[in-house]
Amino acid sequence: MTRIGLLSDTHGYWDDRYLKHFEMCDEIWHAGDIGSLEVIQKLKNFRPTHAVYGNIDGSEIRHIYPEIDRFTVDGADVLIKHIGGYPGNYDPSIRAKLFVRPPQLFISGHSHILKVQFDKTLNLLHINPGAAGKHGWHKTRTLVRFTIDSREFKDLEVIELAE
Repeated sequence: MTRIGLLSDTHGYWDDRYLKHFEMCDEIWHAGDIGSLEVIQKLKNFRPTHAVYGNIDGSEIRHIYPEIDRFTVDGADVLIKHIGGYPGNYDPSIRAKLFVRPPQLFISGHSHILKVQFDKTLNLLHINPGAAGKHGWHKTRTLVRFTIDSREFKDLEVIELAE
């Protein structure tokens, strides 16, 4: 069983509450638009971290993190890409990969819209954790926590960060 803390679109903004809310997590995943090496380094120093770069990330972050990260956790096939769309409207840059070999869990960011949706066509769970930073049009900053237990996803929680 692996407990995951998920965030996206920090845009260089750090909030100590990220660590507070991810205290019980085994891993942290960042779905892009990290915005600064300082943010990702603090997460990495706290817990093992998977991350992808987003469209606002510069060459320093792009040199360290991939555009797409595909890995297995507790038997579950996971794919993370910053610009990914959502079920029924996947971004053209990832659509073929999803349809040829669908993961069990597809994580994306970019839209700043929190969304958890099951794709019946591809038999995958899609999660967009919304935006954890302050830059953008979103009104509420969000984080997501969930558990992967023998290929099953459970105990999903949405955390709203009030100002």
